[in-house]
Amino acid sequence: MADQFKVGVLLSGSGVYDGSEIHEAVFTLLILQKLGVKTHCFAPNVTQHHVINHLTGEEMSEKRNVLIEAARIARGDIQDLAEINIDELHALAMPGGFGAAKNLTKWAFSGPEGAILEEVQQTIQAFHQAKKPIAAICMSPTTVAKALEGTHAHATLTVGTTIEQSPYDIQAISDGMKKVGANPSMKSVKEIEIDEENRIVTSPCYMMEASIVEVYEGIEKTMEALVNLIQEDIPV
Repeated sequence: MADQFKVGVLLSGSGVYDGSEIHEAVFTLLILQKLGVKTHCFAPNVTQHHVINHLTGEEMSEKRNVLIEAARIARGDIQDLAEINIDELHALAMPGGFGAAKNLTKWAFSGPEGAILEEVQQTIQAFHQAKKPIAAICMSPTTVAKALEGTHAHATLTVGTTIEQSPYDIQAISDGMKKVGANPSMKSVKEIEIDEENRIVTSPCYMMEASIVEVYEGIEKTMEALVNLIQEDIPV
């Protein structure tokens, strides 16, 4: 039964501009639990790159901690990423938000050349090496691409498509993923990408001009695909 499955959810703060995208994070948790999966939240215990006023978009002169901020979404039920034990988990899910590209990596500032937090890289590589599925949505596929840079994996990942409206430069981000060894795929907000070989599922969500309903439906498809990948190893 799916209720024996445990999925780690990697958060990067709280708030789209400097942490985890809250809709995507909550939908990820909600949908996985509706599918009968137990979720366990994690975040790195580090200082955020910066703090953004989500009303004005301006940077604020204060410091916040990624783990403490992510605890807002997890209602306090969260662990330091340094404590993660992938032997106790069947898969990893990664909501988006610019925390993925500011706190987990520095993609937002330096593109594919930007650094990745060592414990994030180690976690993603550990799941991949153990052939445990990974789901990454919105901007978080760039974190997966960066984590797998230099490995034998050439994962097929999507952050969206250039043929539909997006507030972001999908082509440039896709080119950046290709530069670190991934195979970028163009998908609309209504589509998901399933890399069967690398056991990775990705979907664009708010990387495209999308409604909250479209984002929910995209995450639903993504998490259903994630559970299906788990079931390939653990029949229900």
